[in-house]
Amino acid sequence: MPMEGAEIAALIKAGIPDAEVEMTDLAGDGDHWSARVVSASFVGMPRVRQHQAVYAALGGRMGGVLHALQLTTAVPK
Repeated sequence: MPMEGAEIAALIKAGIPDAEVEMTDLAGDGDHWSARVVSASFVGMPRVRQHQAVYAALGGRMGGVLHALQLTTAVPK
């Protein structure tokens, strides 16, 4: 069963409390998502570490219940 965008965003926010999360359903099927995650905690982190932080917040759901996630991370302007 696919994950809801709100559930994915809530998991990310629980793991990265200052995160601003914007979810987009890419295929309209609730199974292929795009997430834009903005957090001050990403300052000074390489992009790969930023993505690892988001995946850690998802608690191992990537590749299982969460089938596909296009991820964009950024620091606040």
